[in-house]
Amino acid sequence: MVPQNRRNLLEARYPKWEVLTISGRLDRAAECWADRPLIITDARTWNYGEVQAWSRQIASGLIAHGLKAGEHVALNMANYPEFTAIKFAIARAGAVCIPVNFLLRGQELAYVLDQSDAAMLITMEEFRGHDYLADLNQIRPALPKIRHVFSLAGIDALIASATPDSDAELSAREAVADGTALSDILYTSGTTGRSKGVMLTHDMVLRAAFSSVIAGAFEENRRMLFAMPMYHVFGYAECLLAVLFVGGAIIPHLVFDAAEMLNAAERHRATELIAVPMMTSKLIETARVRGFDSSHLKVMFNSGGVNPPGIWNDIRKVLHPQEMRMGYGMTETSASATSNVVEDDDVKLLTTHGRFKPPSVAGEPTLGGRVAVYKTIDPETLADLPPDMEGELVVTGPIVTRGYYKKPEETAAAFTADGWLRTGDLGRVSIDDYVTLTGRIKETYRCNGEMVMPREIEMLFDDHPQIEQALVVGVPDPRAGETGCLCIVQRGIDRPDADALLATCAAKLARFKVPRHVLYFAASDIPLTVTGRPQKFKLAKLAIERIQGET
Repeated sequence: MVPQNRRNLLEARYPKWEVLTISGRLDRAAECWADRPLIITDARTWNYGEVQAWSRQIASGLIAHGLKAGEHVALNMANYPEFTAIKFAIARAGAVCIPVNFLLRGQELAYVLDQSDAAMLITMEEFRGHDYLADLNQIRPALPKIRHVFSLAGIDALIASATPDSDAELSAREAVADGTALSDILYTSGTTGRSKGVMLTHDMVLRAAFSSVIAGAFEENRRMLFAMPMYHVFGYAECLLAVLFVGGAIIPHLVFDAAEMLNAAERHRATELIAVPMMTSKLIETARVRGFDSSHLKVMFNSGGVNPPGIWNDIRKVLHPQEMRMGYGMTETSASATSNVVEDDDVKLLTTHGRFKPPSVAGEPTLGGRVAVYKTIDPETLADLPPDMEGELVVTGPIVTRGYYKKPEETAAAFTADGWLRTGDLGRVSIDDYVTLTGRIKETYRCNGEMVMPREIEMLFDDHPQIEQALVVGVPDPRAGETGCLCIVQRGIDRPDADALLATCAAKLARFKVPRHVLYFAASDIPLTVTGRPQKFKLAKLAIERIQGET
């Protein structure tokens, strides 16, 4: 069936937008598809009706332990099936979920738990060799607001603690559930500084999810396989919430392993693979060696980072999806806010980061039915810029956060006077609404008073045979104020010559753009966010330390 016909079916099923909580959306799905799979693992499968009942049992147990409507519950867990049931349970109880990055340790974890005002914490005991309970015991004295801690192994005991009174209270809360209420506070993984709690409502994340369903022209029974953690909006909204609109299923993996992902895709007949470019490249490499039965695969969704040259062509030739998807967004936009439509040609995949998502019932009528629209502004004067002129991308729409939890100054700084969110990204918006990213304002630096965009330098080495990755950061310079440091991850055993690299820059760039330093890093030493994006502010600190050590 052609994509537009699939959209027509979706529009017929959802003729108007219904404001619900995420647990309310699960209930609507369970009414239609109670016996269909929702969570698929190698161990077992849970259908919609089972997840619905499971989430109700957990919600009642939380209420029995004193959870009040509006309180915050932190969830520190990998992609176990329980994550999904607990996520819906917290919503069902009228509480706010704080999905925690399970890579956080010690004081980083304590900061999130304390700043978020978590009253309860649900955590896994151990994961990949780390003892989470021991870590928690070290910081627990600094967390007086947390009244109860429940472990993954203790979920059955939590369920057993429910009472007739807590069941009745749960029913009362469900009867007055408010989709416009806060559902999540998600802490940004951060490419430029310390994390902030992004406040999102049930309605925001559901509108974002549905808009992706429309852009991707989802068919019923879509099966989405992924390894991105569901504490991140990519796994949460683009996968878990999106399938609820089509009676689909998620096949979540705890960790990324390319061979096992391909095995699981074949075993469970996944219709869509979802990955960030780093993962996609490894899937392609592995599939070339082992082969891949792609007869079931309809879609490859590759997004969330910088694409290596040729990746879309490799996806088509090696993984053989019928359609390809990509998008651009951030935690503050609830999920992707732009997307290609699956009818787009490869030129759009190669040269843009998608366009405004198609109009739908989830959109804002004053925005032409869109859930989000972008424009560019001058980053210094904040004046609007015409189409196709590079500037800072700003966004508005019903999926955009209203701010950061308990951070009024940061919230005020994040928005323009007329309410558009400043993304911190440099880019262009075409006359036909395609968005192209060109850099990151907070990654830029000034050399002799001139602004330098690192991506312009990095692009010179995208096709260099000896370079796996080239990253440029600004470092202090006694004469120029700041200068560039070219950070190289080499490919193979031969190290590219530093003087030759700088000569390439000098031949193709203005003098002030030529980096002064070249440093070599192992790939494992490049700081990354959970979605695989380099954390430039951390890399800059490492570079400064290395430069100071050498001098």
